[in-house]
Formats: sequence, structure tokens, C-alpha cells
Amino acid sequence: MLRITELKLPIDHPEEDLRPAIVQRLGIASDDLLDFTLFKRSYDARKKSSELCFIYTIDLNVKGEAALLLKFADDRNVNPAPDVSYKVVGQAPQDLTERPIVVGFGPCGIFAGLLLAQMGFKPIILERGKEVRQRTKDTWGLWRKNVLNPESNVQFGEGGAGTFSDGKLYSQIKDPKFHGRKVLHEFVKAGAPEEILYVSKPHIGTFRLTGVVENMREQIIALGGEVRFEQRVTDVLIEDGQLNGVVVNDGEQILSKHVILALGHSARDTFRMLHGRGVYMEAKPFSVGFRIEHPQSLIDAARLGKYAGHPKLGAADYKLVHHAKNGRSVYSFCMCPGGTVVAATSEPNRVVTNGMSQYSRNERNANSGIVVGITPEVDYPGGPLAGIELQERLESHAYILGGSNYEAPAQLVGDFIAGKPSTAIGSVEPSYKPGVSLGDLALALPDFAIEAIREALPAFEKQIKGYSLHDAVLTGIETRTSSPLRITRNESMQSLNVKGLFPAGEGAGYAGGILSAGVDGIRIAEALARDMLGLPA
Repeated sequence: MLRITELKLPIDHPEEDLRPAIVQRLGIASDDLLDFTLFKRSYDARKKSSELCFIYTIDLNVKGEAALLLKFADDRNVNPAPDVSYKVVGQAPQDLTERPIVVGFGPCGIFAGLLLAQMGFKPIILERGKEVRQRTKDTWGLWRKNVLNPESNVQFGEGGAGTFSDGKLYSQIKDPKFHGRKVLHEFVKAGAPEEILYVSKPHIGTFRLTGVVENMREQIIALGGEVRFEQRVTDVLIEDGQLNGVVVNDGEQILSKHVILALGHSARDTFRMLHGRGVYMEAKPFSVGFRIEHPQSLIDAARLGKYAGHPKLGAADYKLVHHAKNGRSVYSFCMCPGGTVVAATSEPNRVVTNGMSQYSRNERNANSGIVVGITPEVDYPGGPLAGIELQERLESHAYILGGSNYEAPAQLVGDFIAGKPSTAIGSVEPSYKPGVSLGDLALALPDFAIEAIREALPAFEKQIKGYSLHDAVLTGIETRTSSPLRITRNESMQSLNVKGLFPAGEGAGYAGGILSAGVDGIRIAEALARDMLGLPA
């Protein structure tokens, strides 16, 4: 199989133009092209003056492949296609006596469970929250009625935090074994749109994700796995540095010497329990900030110029970074085109925001996190749990600033830059439900963060015209950008000091987003399988 990269066609080209373009590029007869598949489609919108093109990566089968490779030996855009197919590391024996446990059923736990089930290990999966349909109802309870269920919300429940986000499936991780392709293929198999296999920034969208997640659960069960909801792990059974099992909230002990911890970044009670049991963990950097909302049309015009609103391009996104004079980095995070800002707390009397969008991405506003990096040594010294304690203080304060009813504190961008409280909404309608309370966001974060963001917003104007629009809205606060700690693992992907404990995903500090969490779930399932089968790491 051959791979062509950098094949350019006009943005409006008919689908049937792709085959002639490949034939022409290779200088072959049409009959010699046996078949082809789209590996990637992207576009480069940085030069506003030029005509916009789709840039394709194509995998294809041809007659006379060896001769063609020789012909294009000096052409860096024609090469043998890499083998991206997935190969399991082993198969469980028929007389399996021990079942591995997976704690958490977000993207990492789902893929860890699915891979273990596909290899015949019949995993037991424990999820503290509810199945996705009921969870959706509970989440709407906060958004519409200001009622929080601490065990079933944007953070906890089937599908994890990723279900109530954009369903973004792109990442900058190194992936030499193409595990990301396995993640995408499994999503498509479970009902996600096929285009996620080739568009440059694939996403599924929240409401489509719910069905996908259900289908994956059913696959796991069909392969002999078990998924138990409303099962919160309250203790771990450790003896002489060996994990022997877990205890759940009804007191039941579930025994296994192989447990994957895919907790997600918000399982603070579980982190505290693990710390109390002496499981090695360390504080790690994370980021805090706000959500910012602009009219999507403003972002489209700035990013796509005359192609703004083009049906094949959809809502435009952006990525921004600013290095402030006080030494802090400010950057956009989890940008959601045509989306909404959502209430994402998992704990009573705290306010947290996140962004979400549907597959269509056709809501009026674009939103993104605008966050500032913070580090343990400088900003929250005091041990592995200090980052959690900082998050809790900030979120509790945001709750009070919003009026102590789960409304979020908010401010117009122009007022924030000028340092004066906002009293009325302008042309941009904030999307956060249950609602916002206008005031002064300078009170919501440490001074250094406020100073850095105030400097960054006008600086971003240079990259995106209209970014520091007076009426754009900042909504506070964004704290759950990534886990504030790492449950460190060794080369065999087990805890540094507890054998049989496999920390994984975003909660353990080894992923950031749905795709990287899914990839880590696959990697951790492989590591566990190797250990159970006695294979080398």
C-alpha cells in the first residue's frame, strides 16, 4: 500500500475529483488504481489572501507498486503506507481464575475495559456514577433547576467528563504504535460518524457520544465483561506492597491483584483515600482561568476570511498562546466552536465551568478556556494534595461570587481589561446555565493570573481581530483543566510502590482529553495483560 501526502484540491471540488487527482499525481492509468482510502483531510487558513485548499493524505493500492516507489524515490510525498492496524498483545487463557478490575468508566476506563474484554479477560468495571441516559437527566437537573447530584454530573458517570464536552478527538501525543487509530475505529464501530477517521480535527459532539458510549458498554458485556454503576471505590486492600482488591461503597470487597485506576481528574475523595493508604503520588502543574465567549461569526471571519460560513469548513476554531510580562503563560484551552459554556462542578457549593458543543456546532457563540499555567513549587507547595486544596478554595469562592446558587460569576471583556465591574450584558448573550451573575472577576483568581489574562486578551487581538471585543463575556472559573497530581507509574505501568495497581488516564496525570485518555486506556490494558500472562513489558 502507498501513501500520498500533501495532495491539494480546491475547497469546493466535487468528491469524484479525488480519483483523477490521484491518477494524475502518480502518472498512472485509472485502471491501475485499485482502491484508495482517505487517511486525513485538513486545510491551512493562515494565508487569508490565498485560495483555500483541502490538503489530503491518501492510502492506496496500485498495480506495479514497487516500480512506482522507485519512480518516486526522491519525492517525500509518495511513500509506503505505514501499517496502522491494531494487534493484541495476547489472549487470556480459557481457565481464567482472576478477573482484572477497572475503576472508572470515562474514555480511559472504557478503552481499558474494551481491550481487556477483546483479549478475553472479562473485566469487572466499577463506575461511581450512573449509566449515561440517567446521568444526562441528572446533569440537566443542575443546568435547569440548580440541583446538583454529587455522584451523577458533568464529571461522574458513564462516559466520564468527555461526554459533556465537545467530543474532541485530536491530541498532540506521540503515538508510534497508532493506538489513536484504534480509538477512532472503535468509536466508528460504536456509531460515531465515519469522517472522524480522516478530518484533521475530528469531534463527535455530546448527544451523539451518549449512544456511542452505550454501544461500547454493550460490546464489553457481550465479551464477558461486567459494568457496575453506582459503585464508588472507598478503599484499597494492600498487603506488603501488593494490591489484593478494592472495597466499594456498600462495603463489598472485590478481590483482584490487577486493578486499573482510571479515575478522571475530579475524583478528589478517591485521591485522598489513596494518599492515606500510602500510594505514591506527586503534585503536578495545571492551569486555572475563565471561559470566554465570542460570536461564532466573529471567529469565522477572523480565521477563514472570505470562506467564513463555508458548509465544508463548519465553525472555525483557534489556538492562542501569550507569554505575559510576569512570567506566566496564558493560553486557550478546550476551544468549542459553536458551543456552550456548561456548569461542570461535581461538589456541592462550588462553581466550575467547562465548554461543550454538539456535532453540528451551530450554537451562536464560540467558547474557549483562557487559562494560566501554575506550578506546585511556586503556587501550591505542601504535598501531593495541595493542588486539589487550591482548586477547592477557588471553586468555593466562585460559588459565593456567583450568588451561592450555582450561577457563575461573569464579566464583559472590556470591563475586565479596564478593571471595573460589569452591570449589564451587551451584544453577546452568555450561554452558561443556570445563569451568570455579573460583577468583578478580578476577585475570582490569584492576582498574578488576573494580571496575565488582562495582558493577554488585547495581545490575542493581533491574531484574531475582534478578540478583545468589549461585549465578549468571561465566565468563571475554569479549574479542571487537568489533574493537579500524578499517581506515578514505573516502566511496567504499575504504581511505583503498589504492585498490581495500574494508574491511568487524565486522573493519574497521563492524559489530557478524550483521545489521549483512550490511547492510555489501551496502553494500560496491554500492560496489565502482559503482567497477567507473564509476558515481558
